[in-house]
Amino acid sequence: MIDSRSCQWMVDAVRKAGYSAPDILCLDPPDTITELWKDTAEQSGITLDELADIIARHAKLKQADLNSADDLALKFLPEKIAHQYLVFPLREDHETLVVATSAPFDLDVSKVIRFASGRSPEFEIAPPEALQEKIEARYSPDRIVEGLLGDMDVLGEDVTVLGERSDEDIGVTDIEAEPVIRLTSAIMRDAIIQGASDVHIEPSRIGGVVRFRVDGVMRHYMQMPIPALIRIVSRFKILSKMDIADRLRPQDGRATVRVRGRSYDMRISTVPTQVAEKMVIRILDSGAAVSLDEIGVMPAELEEFRQLLSRRDSVVIITGPTGSGKTTTFYSALRELATGSVNIITVENPIEYELDSITQIQVEPDQGVTFASALRAILRQDPDIIMIGEIRDAETAGIAVQASLTGHLVLATMHTNDSVGVITRLTDLGLDPTAIAESLRGALAQRLLRKVCRECAERILEEDLTPEEREQSDRYGVLPIYRAKGCTLCGNTGYRGRFAVMELWSSNAELEELIARRHCWTPRW
Repeated sequence: MIDSRSCQWMVDAVRKAGYSAPDILCLDPPDTITELWKDTAEQSGITLDELADIIARHAKLKQADLNSADDLALKFLPEKIAHQYLVFPLREDHETLVVATSAPFDLDVSKVIRFASGRSPEFEIAPPEALQEKIEARYSPDRIVEGLLGDMDVLGEDVTVLGERSDEDIGVTDIEAEPVIRLTSAIMRDAIIQGASDVHIEPSRIGGVVRFRVDGVMRHYMQMPIPALIRIVSRFKILSKMDIADRLRPQDGRATVRVRGRSYDMRISTVPTQVAEKMVIRILDSGAAVSLDEIGVMPAELEEFRQLLSRRDSVVIITGPTGSGKTTTFYSALRELATGSVNIITVENPIEYELDSITQIQVEPDQGVTFASALRAILRQDPDIIMIGEIRDAETAGIAVQASLTGHLVLATMHTNDSVGVITRLTDLGLDPTAIAESLRGALAQRLLRKVCRECAERILEEDLTPEEREQSDRYGVLPIYRAKGCTLCGNTGYRGRFAVMELWSSNAELEELIARRHCWTPRW
């Protein structure tokens, strides 16, 4: 029950602001602060937001922005106190806790907050109904997730988690009972539809964010409170069979989902941060491996690359930064080589695409299976072609060279700035230049460039060039034909899809002599 003295300050504030407030409010006060606000607003002919402004000015306090609350502040005020005293924490520092309230002159509230949080409370004003709604939304994870889902149509999409619930689809009953399942399904569905290669779930002091990497560029997808992010991360950890109780150590896992009848592998990684765990999900389309003819290699380079692959006593290396399409090129080559007449064995970390007629070995350092140890073992498996996921140490490089010298085609990836840098990198690993000259038959460096979206590309004439476009045209002697514009299909970026640009060289007698003699060599393209 609210006594007459507790509501007198509200009546005084309204009257001071020039509005009428009947004395009956104090003579027969309502039972709750919510009813007091509602009755005062109705009888004074103002809205709750206007009443909040009046009370804030009367108390010389700020109006609270409930949408800008720091999720970290929730940890300093228990949910029970928030509900009982109708207060909502907004921000905190080492000494104070800023709290939204609708009863700023209640001394008991101040004492309780100080005791519970260990900080001095600073109040801001908000209507009680808004406070109640925000408390329920932010302290209850299920309500948070339901709010994030909004009008998302997840039931209309076929999102299946393989390996869970006997590979059956997530049923309607489960979805209605578990909003987290619906939201995780929505995230994966939209990531796959947008063509994302990675999903980033990132925490910070002001909340969490979900971003997609599409065509090599990060794209914002969703903002969420930290309690919701924690539940989403936990859901993905369950799917990938991680330890959900361990939030202090990095973890890795994998899972498989089916969206619209097509299977996708997920490589999931978590790292602990100051606020919560950050998660990155790599999405791999197991059915996306294409042939060499379909990856867009120029005819002359394609022919030279195929000649390198036809050798059975050589090392061929593809180099480039992370995300440059090296794996796609290699798998395209393996598909072409896997005719059934040769024995192909790969050593990978991770196995990104599963191919028929090929033996694929997953590197597991914890089990003693490294690139080097696996290579030593498979040399006794009568291989014709060996693919190494990455040459990163001297032992692996040495075994690869020795395998090529004994009549095997060895395909591998490395990280160098250009194709010629492979020679320097192998030398830096300690390999003998003569062995490099005898085994290394060629190297391919590649990068991926974004394509202008076909649906919204804007054709331009020379007279319509912008100053920046004209400067680029004069510098490179090429007139641009299309301008990136942006539409819903490309996420308003103007770009959709990517293609590879490649730099390829093949060895010959002259180059072998130069490599063996440690001569610096610069190619003439």
